Amino acid sequence: MSNPIIRIEALQFPWQTQDPFLFCAYHNDKYPRGNGHLGPFGGTSGRNIGSDFSGKDGWSMYHGESVPGFPAHPHAGFETITIAEKGLVDHSDSLGAAGRFGNGDVQWMTAGGGVQHAEMFPLLKEDAENHLLLFQIWLNLPAKSKKVPPYFGMLWNEDIPIVEFTDSRGALSRIKVICGELNEVKRYAPAPDSFAANPENDVAIWLIDMAPNARFTLPASRKDTNRSIYLYNGDSLDVEGAEVPAMHTVKLKAEQPTNLQASASGAKLLLLQGKPIGEPVAKYGPFVMNSHQEIQNVFAQFQQTEFGGWPWPSYAHTHAPDRDRFALHADGRLEEKG
Repeated sequence: MSNPIIRIEALQFPWQTQDPFLFCAYHNDKYPRGNGHLGPFGGTSGRNIGSDFSGKDGWSMYHGESVPGFPAHPHAGFETITIAEKGLVDHSDSLGAAGRFGNGDVQWMTAGGGVQHAEMFPLLKEDAENHLLLFQIWLNLPAKSKKVPPYFGMLWNEDIPIVEFTDSRGALSRIKVICGELNEVKRYAPAPDSFAANPENDVAIWLIDMAPNARFTLPASRKDTNRSIYLYNGDSLDVEGAEVPAMHTVKLKAEQPTNLQASASGAKLLLLQGKPIGEPVAKYGPFVMNSHQEIQNVFAQFQQTEFGGWPWPSYAHTHAPDRDRFALHADGRLEEKG
């Protein structure tokens, strides 16, 4: 059997991905304690407010002014999968839907024909650091699904399965199956028009947490599937005898099993895989279509309709500090989590 490694690359920002994915934005912000107004204690002096990606002091405000995050902005033609492993996200959108999620929760949003949303990072803790660890993955949609109605579904942390493997020396690997199939676990996208809702598309999104020196074998999948792993925590990772440094990605042959071994510091990985859509991709900021003419059309549509307008009092809308995790859907359905 040949070596399953295709290529090892250093990670850029945003992380490079393979079809059907567009990219992955990785945020690891060590925010200070909150100031009582959901913003950072000590202020934001010296930052390029409105466009702060500096990482100064270990964190950024991004497009937020008083609260870090991303005020209202449009999307069309693709999906976002937001994995909030640490910290919180306040969601609001042009359909009147809203939510607060985090600390292991995942939001899966199909933008489809167009939606505006805000993603703010409220700093609720006023007596301790507010650590945000977040992945936002952009998953493309095929041409037939570019204009489906927008929709989001929640994968609450308590409901996401974790599959455990113990190697011959007793070292544990824990795999959080956000999407895909592993052993008896079969999980597909909660959004009905998602590319990942069809098992034939072989989409998998896993978070893999390997104990120090643990060994784990990625099972084989399909030959026509693209597969990548991303080492975001740990000194290094042994992949079939090749040493992969921290903050590197490995493109793999999905049809072959792949042996992994963590270093003495352990390893945390993101796995992304899926059958390629194989269609032309035209991108313009938050819009992803198949041609530049379609980009012009959807941009004109947004200028005319604002994808339903903005029903919230602020483009950087946040929820009450004492509000627990919740999701209010566009149809009025309310999910409350403790």
